[in-house]
Amino acid sequence: MPAEERIAVFDQDGTLWVEHPMYTQVIYCLDQVPALVEKKPELKNVAPFKTVLSGDREAIAKLPLSELEEVLAATLSGMSVDEFNATAKKWIETAHHPRRKRPYTELTYQPMLEVLKFFRDNGFKTYIVTGGGQDFVRVYAQQIYGIPTEQVVGTAGATKFGYDKDGKPFLTKEPKLLLNDDRAGKPEGIHLMIGRRPHAAFGNSTGDREMLEWTGAGPGTRLKMLLLHDDAAREYAYGPAQGLPDRKVGTFTSALYDEAKKGGWTVISMKNDWRRVFYSRPRHVNLKFAT
Repeated sequence: MPAEERIAVFDQDGTLWVEHPMYTQVIYCLDQVPALVEKKPELKNVAPFKTVLSGDREAIAKLPLSELEEVLAATLSGMSVDEFNATAKKWIETAHHPRRKRPYTELTYQPMLEVLKFFRDNGFKTYIVTGGGQDFVRVYAQQIYGIPTEQVVGTAGATKFGYDKDGKPFLTKEPKLLLNDDRAGKPEGIHLMIGRRPHAAFGNSTGDREMLEWTGAGPGTRLKMLLLHDDAAREYAYGPAQGLPDRKVGTFTSALYDEAKKGGWTVISMKNDWRRVFYSRPRHVNLKFAT
């Protein structure tokens, strides 16, 4: 195919790196609540911030989506873009997964890193198309995936241009949603940010369904792949497709599985198809993140 048409898109959470027990960005936002309350003490005794400050994991896990979104909106806005990037960079360099006790940056999937390299070696541009925050993923995408910031399409909030007291221009992150890059928002985001229909799309959940459908609707050969998390020993097992446990994070329904089989999509079994799950970088390599 012509070089300009060589586009491959990848979901991130659950497709390129671990997403359980909770999306990494949500954990980041929960960790920012104490600093937020220090700046805004009036939130200390207000739900859901009071619940987060309690440290009660069971209570936090039971927070409804509307209250989690309130936490995300408060911790992802109200600061300059530069301030956010610096805070996110510092967090991602030091945060560890609660089960694996390893940095999140080391919990990328080795086979997917190989796929990314294979596509790029064959003239493709590789894009992340994620329901996660666009600015958050852009902090580390180049360093751990080899994907530049301009090739990250994600859920995006508004920014406002202004000047500081010295007259220096800056952008402030505002609590206003511009693009919800999930489900139908993914093909919409691809059209908005990339402007071309992909020839290959990779996902792992119902949130990726429309992206794979839209990719497959184009002419010529198209590659559609879904990762099924069925390896409780080496990672996690969840579905509920194929009788796996049903989870709110990364749901892969039986209906999605049936659509994949009917439409000629490839379903990857983590347990049966992957010799190795996580990437392990040499100890002497130090990751440096974008600011």
